[in-house]
Amino acid sequence: GGPGDRGLAAAEGLLVTLVDSAGTTRDAALDLLAADALVTYAFEAASDEPDALEERARQAMHRIAALVDGALPA
Repeated sequence: GGPGDRGLAAAEGLLVTLVDSAGTTRDAALDLLAADALVTYAFEAASDEPDALEERARQAMHRIAALVDGALPA
């Protein structure tokens, strides 16, 4: 994958670490901001292929949602 895929993968890795460590405190704020910046970068890099943007966004939402599926309290 290109830079967009690598940025999204890096954000996913960071979010996995946060979910695994129950990073929901103020201490996790910088990591969450970094993950947000990586996702933003991924979509900026992917804007070179506007026809694929909608599908890329759908896949990214599913991938990120799957990271926390079952990890949040009911």
